[in-house]
Amino acid sequence: MTASTMQLTTRLRPWALVAALTGLLIAFGALLGGSWLWLFVFFAVAMNAVGYFRSDTIALRAARARPLDEAAAPQLHAIARDLAARARIPVPRLYVMPGEQCNAFATGRDPEHAAVAVTEGLLTRLEPDHVRAVVAHEFAHIRNHDILVSSIAAMVAGAISAATAFLQLSFLFGGSDDDDGPLGALGAIAVMILAPIGALLLQLAVSRQREYLADATAAEMLGDGRPLADALQEIAGDRADPLDVTAATAPMYILNPLRGDQVAKLFSTHPPVRDRVRRLRAYGDHARRREARAVAA
Repeated sequence: MTASTMQLTTRLRPWALVAALTGLLIAFGALLGGSWLWLFVFFAVAMNAVGYFRSDTIALRAARARPLDEAAAPQLHAIARDLAARARIPVPRLYVMPGEQCNAFATGRDPEHAAVAVTEGLLTRLEPDHVRAVVAHEFAHIRNHDILVSSIAAMVAGAISAATAFLQLSFLFGGSDDDDGPLGALGAIAVMILAPIGALLLQLAVSRQREYLADATAAEMLGDGRPLADALQEIAGDRADPLDVTAATAPMYILNPLRGDQVAKLFSTHPPVRDRVRRLRAYGDHARRREARAVAA
């Protein structure tokens, strides 16, 4: 595959996933039938429009993030400028969010409108090299053009959860009409059961591979996978309280911010830390061997 083909694939992949998200919402409406179909069609179109233009604002507000100026964190801004040059992207806006837990996420519709938010704990509790590695991971998401689809996925997952809750209330209080759709009450029950599962599977499909890809891209930017591997291990072993975020936005973070037993490990939207660390260390070993051969030559 040529470089231009890879670049085209990278840019088209988010739009293919956005189309799948839209189809998922409309499919639920079709299952319910009647006026529900048109409501879900309108909802899906509106969600895409809002997600494209306002996903970064919504995500940052949900995380209670505030702008981080250079005077407050000169070292982080210096890291951002260096990594942006390495990634060949504009320097994103930097934000800080409350929480002792070490974590971070990237959002925005494209590299020109991107933002990276880090927790207060990340700035105060991690070593500079580990902070740099975490930020490199988030910059990798921006470089790989997958921040848009992750942001929209979070919005759609939240919307599906809200619609399911509304449908449950409507069904319990007699709002369901057997003649509304092709399956009537059975369709409503099916949506209430399948919608959360579909949203979870969607998050799994969107999140896991993008995390592996961002890890690999960050290791390439840093020239070594070990700093990010060490940072992931340190964050995973952190016992700080979970962040005050929703399950829908959790996949946007470098590691699951909910932790504990709130999300079953089997269905976690994040890959196992041990697998990510193994891949990153393998990259570091390969890079060192390549360096040794270059020096010997």
